Amino acid sequence: MRSPCPPPPGRSAELRRRFAEEVRCERPGLSALCLLVAAEGDGTLDEAGMDVVEIELDRLAGELPHRPGSPHAWAVALRDLLGERYAFHGLADDYRRLESSLLHEVLRRRRGLPILLSVVWIEVARRAGAPVYGVALPGHFVVGFGDPGGAGAGQVLADPFDGGRVLTGPDAELLVAGATGGPLEPSMLTPAGTLEVVARVLNNVRAWAATRPERTDVGLWALDLALLLPSHPARLRYERAQLLVQRGEFLTGAAELDTYAEVVAAVDPTAADRIRGEALAARALLN
Repeated sequence: MRSPCPPPPGRSAELRRRFAEEVRCERPGLSALCLLVAAEGDGTLDEAGMDVVEIELDRLAGELPHRPGSPHAWAVALRDLLGERYAFHGLADDYRRLESSLLHEVLRRRRGLPILLSVVWIEVARRAGAPVYGVALPGHFVVGFGDPGGAGAGQVLADPFDGGRVLTGPDAELLVAGATGGPLEPSMLTPAGTLEVVARVLNNVRAWAATRPERTDVGLWALDLALLLPSHPARLRYERAQLLVQRGEFLTGAAELDTYAEVVAAVDPTAADRIRGEALAARALLN
């Protein structure tokens, strides 16, 4: 099956304008931003399709019990609904599919990467009034319920990739050890903000494209959206310039390399000279 393709330039420009507005809102919407990412990745996702996703999230939330109670009860209710009744989960093969990072496709297939399945959990639970948030464990995104820093019931973690399995302390430690080889640190359990989640989604898309030289178009739109986030690594501009050169857009890529070199020169003149050399090499490819 061929992976989705981006929309026409006019549609893409409108999606990016809306994305830039949304990320600068006081309270940016997670589902809204993930749908804008999805529409940039799949040109077949139109406004009606985006509305269908929001309606489906509302419908699923309506099937949850009314105010289950404790964080653990919320986690179990989401597991029973999404993981067991609707069979949302992930498999190793999902890492090889672009659709696994696109919210509308994750809802349709009920399969996806840990972070997109977590977005489904978060958005359904939030609509039902749950104290829910994402937790960006190293290498594996999960969902948290309750107050991570509070007393009483405390924090409960669930793994949507594993059908919403409620995690014990040792379970979470094993996930972190498997990803990093190190221990679980309390700072790893901090709730992830909406823009942090979206940045991680875009990182996953870029990682997918990086292993597929024929899909530099995907890497480029993911970079362009990441650069619209209010806070992003400056090195993304260098990555974008390199990608433009890889795509054969030598003059544009060289100009962006020169611009990035000027930024780097203030802190690392040697690196700036190397980047300027890359710009010269890119221009030479035109001859």
